[in-house]
Formats: sequence, C-alpha cells, structure tokens
Amino acid sequence: MLRIESISASVAGRPLFENASATIPAGHKVGLVGRNGSGKTTLFRLIRGELPLEAGRIEVPRGARIGGVAQEVPGSETSLLDTVLAADTERAALLAERTDDPVRIAEIQARLQDIGAWSAEARAASILRGLGFSDEETRLPCSAFSGGWRMRVALAAVLFAQPDLLLLDEPTNYLDLEGALWLEGYIARYPHTVVIISHDRDLLNRSVTGILHLSERRLEYWTGGYDAFARARAARRALLQAEKARQDAARAHLQSFVDRFRYKASKARQAQSRLKMIERMETIRLPEDAARTVFTFPEPEEMAPPLWVAEGAAVGYGGPPVLSRLDLRIDPDDRIALLGRNGEGKSTLAKLIAGRLSPQSGRLIHSPRLRTGYFAQHQVDELDLADTPLDHLRRRLPDEAPARLRARLAGFGLLAAQAETAVGRLSGGQKARLSLLLATLDAPHLLILDEPTNHLDIESREALIEALAAYRGAVVLVSHDMHLLSLVADRLWLVRGGRVRPFDDDLEAYRALLLAAEPAAPATSSRPAPPRPVRPSRDAILALRAEVRRCEERVAKIEAMRDTLAARLADPALYEDGRVADLEAMNRKYAEILEALARAETLWAEAQTRLDEAEAA
Repeated sequence: MLRIESISASVAGRPLFENASATIPAGHKVGLVGRNGSGKTTLFRLIRGELPLEAGRIEVPRGARIGGVAQEVPGSETSLLDTVLAADTERAALLAERTDDPVRIAEIQARLQDIGAWSAEARAASILRGLGFSDEETRLPCSAFSGGWRMRVALAAVLFAQPDLLLLDEPTNYLDLEGALWLEGYIARYPHTVVIISHDRDLLNRSVTGILHLSERRLEYWTGGYDAFARARAARRALLQAEKARQDAARAHLQSFVDRFRYKASKARQAQSRLKMIERMETIRLPEDAARTVFTFPEPEEMAPPLWVAEGAAVGYGGPPVLSRLDLRIDPDDRIALLGRNGEGKSTLAKLIAGRLSPQSGRLIHSPRLRTGYFAQHQVDELDLADTPLDHLRRRLPDEAPARLRARLAGFGLLAAQAETAVGRLSGGQKARLSLLLATLDAPHLLILDEPTNHLDIESREALIEALAAYRGAVVLVSHDMHLLSLVADRLWLVRGGRVRPFDDDLEAYRALLLAAEPAAPATSSRPAPPRPVRPSRDAILALRAEVRRCEERVAKIEAMRDTLAARLADPALYEDGRVADLEAMNRKYAEILEALARAETLWAEAQTRLDEAEAA
C-alpha cells in the first residue's frame, strides 16, 4: 500500500502540495492526472525520496522496491538483452557469485529457481519484442540505437525488474501504436502496484483501476478509468454549481435586507441577525476549470482532387526500397491513419508524401501549387532553444507585423508570457505547439502528422481533435493515440511487408488483430505465480536450451566436488592419523554435496522436461 498523508511541498518557492493525502491499495493500477506543471512528476520524486517534504509523510511497505524508467540508457556496447537482464540486480548478483561451499551453492540454486532466473532471457526478449525490437535487434549493442529507442530499452528494463511499486511517467511518448497497445495489456496484468502519468485516454481507460487527480495542490482518488472519472467530476461540478447558485441567491437576498434596514432602529436587530447568517455561510468553491486549449489552423484554398497520387512508386534510403509498388491517392477531404508495426515504413511513407523523400522508381503526381505541412516528433527537438517562439516566427515571416505574429502564437495557446520566453525554458507541450504552428504556417492543403500528441496533455489533445475536425485540408496521421485516430481518421492504410494497402475494418478490429498476434500478458517471474504458458517462440526455446546447458554444467561441477571429496575420504591415511574432527567435518560436507547434487539433478530434469514440452508444442 502507498500512503500519502497530509503532505506539503514546494519547488523553487512555488507550492505544489498543501495538506494533500491519498491511499493506493497494493496491486492497484492508478493513473495520475492533472494540468501540465501541477506537480505530477514532482510527486514521483517525493515518493522516491529525491525531494524533501515540508510536512506530512509518504509510506511504502518496508523493503518494497520502487522502480521507474531511467532518464537515459547509456550508449554502451552491452546488448539490449543483457541491459534488460541486468535490471534484475538480485539475479545478476546470484549468477555472479562464486563459491565452493555446497550449502551456499544449493541456496543460490534454490533462490534462482524461486525468482524464475532460468526463464529470464525468454521474459526479457518477450518484453523487448512487445516494445518494438526484433529478435535480431535484441542482440545489438545499445550504442546502435538513438536516444528514443534507448528509452524503450529503459522501459523494458524496469518492466523486467518488476518492482513492487512501478512509477511510469508518460511511457508511451517513445512508443508507436503497436507498442502502446502492448503496454496497455502489460500494465493491466502487472502483478504489483503501478502509478502512471499519462495523457493517453485509451491507456487510462483500459489499464488502470483508479484515477489519482492532482488539482489545486490536493490529491483525490477516483475509482474507475479516465472516462468514468471525467463523467463523475463533471456531475459533481454540476451539483456544486447548482448549490452555489442557490447559495448566491440566498446570500443576495439576506444582503439586500441588511443593506435596506441596517440603520433602521426597528429592524437593526433583524439586520444584524441576517448579517451573522451570511458570515456563517460556508462558501462553495467550484473545482478549477481545465485550461481552455485551442489550435487555430489557417484555412487553405480549395484545390481540385486528387491532391497527391503515387503510381508504382518505390521509396527507400539509397539501398533496397523500404516500400514498393505504391498505388495510392489522397483527396482534399481525406483523413488517413497509417497503421503498421514499428519498422514497417510508416514514417518513410509520411516523408514521401511530405516531399522529404523522392521515389526510387515509379512516379508521384500532384499540382505544383500543392502545399504540404509536415510535423514529426524529432522536429520538436530541433527547435533553436536559445530563441523565443516570436524569433522562430520572425524568421519564417519577416514582413509580418509583430501583433499578427503574436496572434498566430495565441492561436496555438502560446500567450504573451510564452511568446518571448526562450524555447529551452518552455514545457514539452509548449514546444510541440510551436512545432505544430510552424508546420501549418503556410495553410497547407495536405497536413502530415507523425506522432503529434507526444508531450500534449489531455486538454491539448482534445483541442487538436477539434482543430483537425474543422480543418478543410487533407490529413495523414501516424499516432499511438487510439482516441485521436478513432475520432479523426476515416480511412486506414496498413503498412506491412513493404506494401501499403487499405485496411477495410475499423481500429478496434486492428487492435484485436494485434493483440491476437502478440500475447500481451507480462511474463512474470515466480515472485508472483508465472502466467499461463503460451505457444513458445523461437527465443523461448533457445532460452530453455541454454537453461538445460547451465543445469548440466552445474551438475558436472558438483559431481567433480563430490568425486574429489570421495577420493579424500577413501584415503587410508585419513583414518590412521586419528583426526576424528576432520573426518566428521568431511562427512558432513560430503552429505551436503550429495544433497546439493540431488537438487541440481532435479532442476536439470525439470529444465529438460520444459524444453521437451516446448519443442513438442
């Protein structure tokens, strides 16, 4: 159980928590929500003990392991698989321990068996695959991957370690749709407590059992997913509004009497009585309003269809094409979502449509007047951190009046305070807004958005949905946000096997297809009970074979110890010297070795049985 009792805390002199309390039962999955900047990440730091409390206390069970995603995975030469395996520090320490003491050997083997150490490689590989890595990539060094991909490795590591309290801060920001769907299932089945900061409505509806709302420096726990929380909070607000209206009317009526008769002797006592009634009224305070978020996309002029056509096109990066035989058409009113697993070529197709890549063969047809806007998440990281949003606009529109530039920024929620703030000091959401503004500055006929919602809070995502619904140009979307896709896209293209084809079913059918193809249940160690086995993959079989080899080596090592001690016990000189104490100690050790050997042989037999069953499945 996580217990937060009457905490108060400030950061840089700004109070974020005042007498805030909440209790999260063990094993619950909880979404932590609140405005950007309200203190959600700070709460995680307080739970981990990285920041001091001014008052109150935070209690976690004694000995509970608290885990979260590291900010960065070093670009080392260690393979992805070994990096993830190293996250289970107990397993790593037991495997690294060297001893000739048969009792300790037996203890180590028993504990390794208890924590599921021999299936660890299969579990780690399964997590990495769920987060988008191929079997071949799990053997590559971390240095072969970019920062975003290393964040996936960091997420895989903490999921593999299975801490008792798992703290996740926007874990889907570095995932594609397939990885986000996999994570939904994993979190829902995670055997311990999870608190997750997320703006992904689908994840908060499918994976959590409660919502912890941070508002006005207080915490409040609501049962159910995000939609249930939003409905309940809206209903409470409506009741409070009605009660406040009644109270305001009563207060106005009483105040009117006081104002009329305060100085009239015959009514003075009644006026004073009513004044006391007003003072005793407890003021009803409404919950703070969610900040109204807007996006104002400039409207393109009409253009005759089609906007863009590919005929027999192929595209790649100089070598073999990533995508080929592309016969595609985009019309002015299209809202197209690109589906497909990571690495299949969704972003490559987005770059081709945006004109960032040229076809290797075939042809593209579009009007020379066609304007395209392109947003990709990496563009947020490419903003000039020393310049202000106003500076970025001045470079693009040097002849436009400052008042007009400020109006453009305000149309994307960047008000006066942010307009002249260095980009490096803006939040992730504010940087994303600036990048979206720059992508749409020319009123594009065709807007390509590759993961536009990273760093945007729920209110901003809803505003983006509204803006896209009102936008008169065509839209091509790549996103892990199922809520966004379901409300915006009316056509689905599936990118798979080097081809792009229409997907004629809906997003729920695609979700079911993905989950059926890749079981989402977390592979747990025997700290909790292991999940029901599924048909083993090639990696699982290889891991079982490795386990059998290790068991064989362990048996051989203990047998060698047994034979050495047996030879010493068979030496007649041992009995002639009268060293009774030594003889007793050696006999005890021999008995311990035999016990350790019996256990090792049992583990070997069990491992061989699991391998036989897996290969026969």
